[in-house]
Amino acid sequence: MVTLGMMELISREVSKVGFFRPVIRSEHDIDNDLNLILTRYNLDISYDDAHVFKVDEVQALGAEGRFKEIVQAILEKYNRIKGNYEFIIIEGFESSGISAGFDVDANINIAKNLGAGLIGVISGRGQKYKEILEEVKITAETIKSEGCFHLATVVNRVSQDCLERLEAAFKEPSKDKDSAPVYVIPDVKELASPTVGEIMEELDCKFIYGQKEGLNRIATQYKVAAMTLDNYLSYIENGDLIITPGDREDIVVGTLSTIFSKAFPNIAGILLTGGLLPGRRVRQLIDGMRNRVIPIISVESDTFTAAMHASQVEPQIRPDIPKKIELALGVFEARVNIDEIKERLNLSTSEIVTPLMFEFRLFEWAKKDKKRILLPESYDERILKAAEILRTRDVVDIVMLGKRDDVLERASIIGVELPDVEIIDHTTSPYLPQFIEQFYELRKHKGITKDAAKDAMLDINYFGTMMVYNDFVDGMVSGAAHATQDVLRPAFQIIRTKPGVLIASSVFFMCLPTKVMVFGDCAVNPDPNAQELATIAISSADTAAAFGIEPIVAMLSYSTGQSGKGKDVEKVAEAVRIAKQLRPDLLLDGPLQYDAAVDMEVAKKKAPDSPVAGRATVLIFPDLNTGNNTYKAVQRSSGAIAIGPVVQGLNKPVNDLSRGCLVEDVANTVAITAIQAMQN
Repeated sequence: MVTLGMMELISREVSKVGFFRPVIRSEHDIDNDLNLILTRYNLDISYDDAHVFKVDEVQALGAEGRFKEIVQAILEKYNRIKGNYEFIIIEGFESSGISAGFDVDANINIAKNLGAGLIGVISGRGQKYKEILEEVKITAETIKSEGCFHLATVVNRVSQDCLERLEAAFKEPSKDKDSAPVYVIPDVKELASPTVGEIMEELDCKFIYGQKEGLNRIATQYKVAAMTLDNYLSYIENGDLIITPGDREDIVVGTLSTIFSKAFPNIAGILLTGGLLPGRRVRQLIDGMRNRVIPIISVESDTFTAAMHASQVEPQIRPDIPKKIELALGVFEARVNIDEIKERLNLSTSEIVTPLMFEFRLFEWAKKDKKRILLPESYDERILKAAEILRTRDVVDIVMLGKRDDVLERASIIGVELPDVEIIDHTTSPYLPQFIEQFYELRKHKGITKDAAKDAMLDINYFGTMMVYNDFVDGMVSGAAHATQDVLRPAFQIIRTKPGVLIASSVFFMCLPTKVMVFGDCAVNPDPNAQELATIAISSADTAAAFGIEPIVAMLSYSTGQSGKGKDVEKVAEAVRIAKQLRPDLLLDGPLQYDAAVDMEVAKKKAPDSPVAGRATVLIFPDLNTGNNTYKAVQRSSGAIAIGPVVQGLNKPVNDLSRGCLVEDVANTVAITAIQAMQN
């Protein structure tokens, strides 16, 4: 978890981050930590180049007194890769199989020879308050005595009994000004528990029923079902893996029935033992159940053996379990002072901005001033999963529309937990009469009736937009299950544009390999006139600045400068004149062709006197046809990540999703909406 948290932190600031784990675990073919980091962060380093030894090899060499050979081999491989990266995170090792203290001394020695600072990670599991204090002290003294830079100490998996006392103890200012900060992380049951899929792999089980997605459900405890059904049902809890012989059909059917009952907890799955399966009629019954997400797996061993082996499965944070990754990052970021770590590292932000850096920064920016964002499409799986991620990472406060029991039941079926998310039934909400009256007053000049206003407010996008209008939430994200016009029409009618902004428009953040550019308008206005085009340029420049992109605005045309004639070129030239008049502070120029705007060599030939040509970060297209096709062409041909459309110019933020959006698209758009809300 600490490695993952540090990778996330560094990846927001540095464009070329490497990862090195000199010594990997011996008992697995693939080291999970190494695989996790290389996969999640898409690092351009091979698995073999990122490690040198296995633990048992280091143990054998150490026992022979050949530690110098260990360090030399590690140094040789590290030196071969270090020139490729601005920053390398190195993960140490531990093993109960090595004699006490060897791994600590070895890690410090390796760090010292690599010139690396150290984060001491101490397990607080099963330790008492005084024992942890003593270990923290010894760790600090040992690192200091070896002359290494001690970045921080993290005490992980601390019990609730001594969590507050430790936090209080480490908040007190130290007499030693050079002492490293100490962060305390609680023992989180979900992180310390395996998924059903991990149990299936370790016990060599067969997948019998359900959906494969359900294998990512976390089994926080185990229940052996040997009682009669009525007695057994009183014992089940959230997160249970139910272990029962495969011929106990009453238990199987009764357990599956709990999925559809609001009176029972949300179990993780069922493990059938003895290599037995329910009878033909019962299997037919299970096959016919809708939403069979709860996984059922089968093992050949008897119930006692299966339960014992399941309880011994070691949980991991794996790249194929996103729920655990987000939970781990949420816990780390809540407990570790990220700004303090950055300061102690003296970390300067890279001028290069990769797509990964930009996406990671969105969460960081959004968390600085936590907003309430409405997700009205609460029955969509992608929305529910994104809501769980955002809640776990503490990015925003989520509000949803729908019947609470139905939404939570849907979430439960797909393994999503949203216990403290506010869910409003818009059909029975006490806000409804107020919203109907307000909408009627806003639109009666257009001939709307009271009945039509009531019908409108029963639509989730109209009701949600009215919540934004009344400041009950700070912004809204919709569109996963609705057309763009269904999302934006209410916003244009109710929220309207900011004072001085002629029209609302949109931009895409185009995340190229080494920079992020802003393309506008690619989604809203089909054929803006010169005045409207100037407005789009100004709004886009302001959006760029709000997201840390220096606004250098190029207004595009098929002609650069005075080289071409025609009404389309003249429209762009007039838009440039208007924009400069309205915002003389902006670095803005045009008409420019695309190549002249972004390529310095072309700019020297076509527009040598332009302050924008060759270095533009904000590209304004003359019409929707050009903008929409260009952003898609760039996206498809260059592999750029397109984030958007982001609606701009409204009094309050409302953003539209593509109906083909992914979970990460939803999460990113929510973060963007929260950042926009900060600017209002």
